[in-house]
Amino acid sequence: MKLRLLSLFLFFMVTAGHGQNVAELIQQFSEDKYALYRKYPVQESKAYYTRFNLFYEGYRNVLKNLPYESLTAEAKVDYVLLQNQIEKEAYFHSLDEQKFDEVSSVLKFATPLYAFVEQRATGKTVNSPQTAQDFEDMTKAIAKAKETFAKAPFNSWQKADKAKLVVKSLQSALHESFDFYKGYDPQFTWWTVKPFHKLDSSLTAYASFLKDNYQNTSVKDDGSGIIGKPIGKSALLKSLELEFIPYSPEELIAIAQQQFAWCDAEMLKASQEMGFGNDWKAALEKVKGSYVAPGEQPAMVFGLATEAIRFLETNDLVTIPPLAKETWRMGMMSPAAQKINPFFLGGEEILISYPTNTMEHGEKLMSMRGNNPHFSRATVQHELIPGHHLQQYMQSRYKPYRSAFYTPFWTEGWALYWEMNLWDKGFAKSPEDRIGMLFWRMHRCARIIFSLSYHLEKMTPQQCIDFLVSRVGHEYANAEAEVRRSFTAGYDPLYQVSYMIGGLQLYALRKELVASGKMKEKDFHDRILKENGIPIEFVRAILIGEKLSPGYKSRWKFAQP
Repeated sequence: MKLRLLSLFLFFMVTAGHGQNVAELIQQFSEDKYALYRKYPVQESKAYYTRFNLFYEGYRNVLKNLPYESLTAEAKVDYVLLQNQIEKEAYFHSLDEQKFDEVSSVLKFATPLYAFVEQRATGKTVNSPQTAQDFEDMTKAIAKAKETFAKAPFNSWQKADKAKLVVKSLQSALHESFDFYKGYDPQFTWWTVKPFHKLDSSLTAYASFLKDNYQNTSVKDDGSGIIGKPIGKSALLKSLELEFIPYSPEELIAIAQQQFAWCDAEMLKASQEMGFGNDWKAALEKVKGSYVAPGEQPAMVFGLATEAIRFLETNDLVTIPPLAKETWRMGMMSPAAQKINPFFLGGEEILISYPTNTMEHGEKLMSMRGNNPHFSRATVQHELIPGHHLQQYMQSRYKPYRSAFYTPFWTEGWALYWEMNLWDKGFAKSPEDRIGMLFWRMHRCARIIFSLSYHLEKMTPQQCIDFLVSRVGHEYANAEAEVRRSFTAGYDPLYQVSYMIGGLQLYALRKELVASGKMKEKDFHDRILKENGIPIEFVRAILIGEKLSPGYKSRWKFAQP
């Protein structure tokens, strides 16, 4: 590792005056990281955490020794971005390590198993009789460990869940290592097959035991069946800082409430045009009932995608490469996937959410109502062009090394920004279209409120579901799926916040540069795409020529709470 860092340091000391070399450092950072992921398969282990601590510290030292002032303006942006990325990853790595340390004693007997996995990584010849004995000894040790921990349950279900993950991580690597030798090495196979299967069964039972071994005072399920892990205010504040969002969770909730108020006013206008007066929920119900017949959803999606592209080109809003128009395609989302993602997903392939014959009658109706043509007017262009498909097409072709700095505030913010921009330009043709687009904007406001409130431990999952149903007008099953997705599908805690907040960032930047006449709108949009997916405050810094210093902190107040 020291030789690797020394070679990096010498290379960049010689060539750092060229911006491209900072880009190469970023690429090396990404490749080194993924090489270590592959090398250390037991990611819930002290060896893994210690190795990555050294990795992050090594790259910190490389950056510290770069001659920052001699870098090009673009390289300085990349330098600060890499500096922040290292701190972001190291921060969450340290949180995970602290949680690991709290429960690592559940495998204090497993040293021989870790050694076996390490041997497999380099294909060393195994002492098969000793390995068989180790497997036998570990099986007995697990039985004793269960007795010990049964007398001292964890004080929270989160710790119990982490303990389960620690065991499953080792068990997964153990499986892979066993399969590597089994059959190939006849001595290994002869000695270890039966002891391995006994150990494997014991590890499975041990993980299941640990998962439920917590004090009854630790509440896990509020009745919704959705079990997530609120991160708390301290981690939220640090996460926002690392995403260059200079607002507190409470301020972001206030911003969402302001946006909600605008949506409410526009909803009333559309409702009145439809003849429902101030009963906008009745108007919303009418719109939900406009769903197409089974079998007609793909044609509807194609028509909306084509219309959006034509609108963009007619108004000369963004460059759409011919190949980007040619290569998008469709897929259908499975009924199981719709329980997590009740609406469309997209990129190069848009995944259509619509009922199949295997779904229950009520589930069919909720899916059809929640994906009607007026709702889909926003989601189709959000997923395809100018949204995620165009983003991904451009990201793979312009400054692709910046994919290391992925942020949902750019990814989802861009797609949401276009919903706002197209609204301003009259893309919604009728009051029904406007209600469809407003439903989604209200949904994004609600996401900020319920997700932050959940992580601040002020709302439970069931309260989040009820909030989406009552405040936005969601179908219950769709609201439940949305909350399940938010808290159990592995999304970043700020992911749901990023849609509206990222969109507001780009909307404010457009006002600053396009509305003022400093840039043409098409040039503005093209430039954003060609800078790749970075925190939007850095997009602004690039476009206005702001000088950045190492350790730059967010200070752009793009919205007023």
